[in-house]
This record gives sequence, C-alpha cells and structure tokens, in this order.
Amino acid sequence: MDCSHVFDFKVNRLIVVFTLFLALFSVTPSLYAQEDTLKTTSAAHAEPEAEKKFNIGKFALHHVADSHSWHVIGDYYIGLPVILYTQVGFVTFNSGDFLHDDEAKVVVERYGQRFVKMHEKIYYASATANEHGQYADLDEAHHVKNARPLDISITKNTCTLLLSIVVILAVFLKVANSYKKNAGKSPKGIQSWIEPIIIFVRDDIAKPNLGHKYERFMPYLLTVFFFIWFNNMLGLVPFLPGGANLTGNTAVTVVLALLTLILTVTNGNKYYWRHIFAPDVPWWLYIVLVPVEIIGIFTKPIALAIRLFANITAGHILGLALIGLVFVFNSIYVAPVSIAFALFINVIELLVAFIQAFIFTILSALFIGMAIEEHH
Repeated sequence: MDCSHVFDFKVNRLIVVFTLFLALFSVTPSLYAQEDTLKTTSAAHAEPEAEKKFNIGKFALHHVADSHSWHVIGDYYIGLPVILYTQVGFVTFNSGDFLHDDEAKVVVERYGQRFVKMHEKIYYASATANEHGQYADLDEAHHVKNARPLDISITKNTCTLLLSIVVILAVFLKVANSYKKNAGKSPKGIQSWIEPIIIFVRDDIAKPNLGHKYERFMPYLLTVFFFIWFNNMLGLVPFLPGGANLTGNTAVTVVLALLTLILTVTNGNKYYWRHIFAPDVPWWLYIVLVPVEIIGIFTKPIALAIRLFANITAGHILGLALIGLVFVFNSIYVAPVSIAFALFINVIELLVAFIQAFIFTILSALFIGMAIEEHH
C-alpha cells in the first residue's frame, strides 16, 4: 500500500469516526432543551391566564446568552466567581449565592452592599421589593432602572475560552512532540488525526491565497481555524464542558476579526496602499474611490465578525425554536416532527462548525494575501 492510499485511509477514518462521535452529542442538546422548556411551561401554569403563553423567543435567547453559572447536567449547575468593582472597591462571591435566581428576588449582601441578578446582569438591589417580590425598579417596558456595578466576572464564556486554550495547547504540544519523536515515520496516535487537517489548511487555504509567503502566516491561520472549530464543537455539547455560545459572542468574533485587520494593514506593501490612496484611475475619481477603499479596509473584518456570530447563533436558536414548537402549540402530536427537525438541524450544525472555521480562515488568508501580493 503506497503513501497516498495510507493517507486517504487515515482521512476517511477521521471523517467517519469524527462524524459518528459528534452525532452522538447532536441528540442531547434537543433533550436538554426539551427538559428546560417543560420547566418553563410548568412554571407558567402558576401565573395568571394572560401570562401562560410560552415565550419561545425569550427561551431561545436565554440559552444562547452568556451566564454566571455553568450547566452540568439536569438540575445541577456550577456557580462561577462573581467579580464586581463597586463604590467601595472590588467585591467577590460565588454566583451560586443567588440560588440560580434570575428575577432579582434573591439578594446577596457583601460589605454593606446588596446585589441582585436579573436576566444574567447584576444590579444594586432596591431597598424594598416590589409587588412581584423583586428587589429591582422596573419601567413600563420591564427594563431594570437600578444602577449596575462594573462586572468583570468569570462567566461561562470566559471559562470555555480558557478551556479551549488548554485543549488546543494540549493537542498541539502532543502533536509537536510526536513530530520530533517520529521524524520521517508515518504519523501515529493523535498526530494521525490532526495532520490531515493541518495539511488541508496549508494546501487549500494558505498556499493558494498567500503564495510563497504562506509559512509566515501559518501559525495564525492554524490558531484561528482550530480555535473557532474547537469552540464551535464545544457549543454543541449542552453540558459541562460545553454549552457556551462562545463563537456566537460578538466580543470574541470582533477580536478575531481585529487580529486579521492588524495583520492585513501591518503587512500591506506599497502596491496595496497605492491601490487604496492612488488607484490607477483619472484623478477626478479619487474623491469617490479613495473613501470607498478606506471604508473597505474596515468593512472586510466587520463582515468576518458578523458572519461567524450570525451563523453560529442562528443555528443554536433554530434548534431550540424547533423544540419549543411543541409547547407553543401545546400538542404532543407536534413532538415527533419538532424533534426530528431539531435533530436534523443539530447534525447540520456539526458541518457548519467546520465550515465556519474554514470560511473565517480562508477569508483571513485572502485579505492578507491581497495586502502582500506583489505587483505584476
């Protein structure tokens, strides 16, 4: 068996096993979403008739938002550190002190200050509770009017970010050591799983867009690709160590896009900047083309950030919304269709997780390649 056949076999094994492994996790998000929805609906029966209707939008948005606690499984949560900068300095405590309340009904007192949590945001508590038992002042639109301390807590997204960094370092340090030990030999273990993807990034993303200068930018492209892909996959696991919508958070996608922008403008050659500030057109067109080109420098990374955020968040919301249809129609007969479509969307998300990492990486390589392209 020649080397090409061995390589093809390893790639096929990677695809088949990886798909089967992740398909197992595609079932559980729907089950846990259904469990949470049942709890929401049960609580609604205790409210007045006008408030019984299940709010599918609120339910879906709540599950894709960041949180001060981490869902383990079932009714079990891990409280995360709350770090607040207040009028008397830094205040820290565990989010579990709120007893998983998110309606400003449980007050936590520290250093003479009182805090409540509502919609995953922490506010200074009101002196007395309102008619609903909430220690918060609400306006007519039910927005909280209480002041907020500066919240720099370690949230679920922050923990997932740190976890993904540890996982990526562990994987690639292991792969690097394998290359040192097995130099000139066929890859083994985790190296045989990761090497086809590294070659894919090199041959199908870096080389076509960056030419002979591709090696200079390979560390960044590999880091971005695996960071997005790993976090996309963690977001599909509904319990610890997953469950966070990290790549669907604009703060994360904007930083990634900003890094691409910095690499683009700092590596741009004279032909790149000449095309922007002195294009080969009649001088009287400069008044139109130059502002457009300058705006284009910033719209490219903005599109990168929005595309990743929108696609990942939309996939999570769609899956949760399909599950919620059972309770919107309040009929068990809708469940088979709803669950089937939700599982289908979750399987599609496995593919989307890889595709979005690929798209972000290839567009980053394209933008950088445009900046370093030599004049012909």
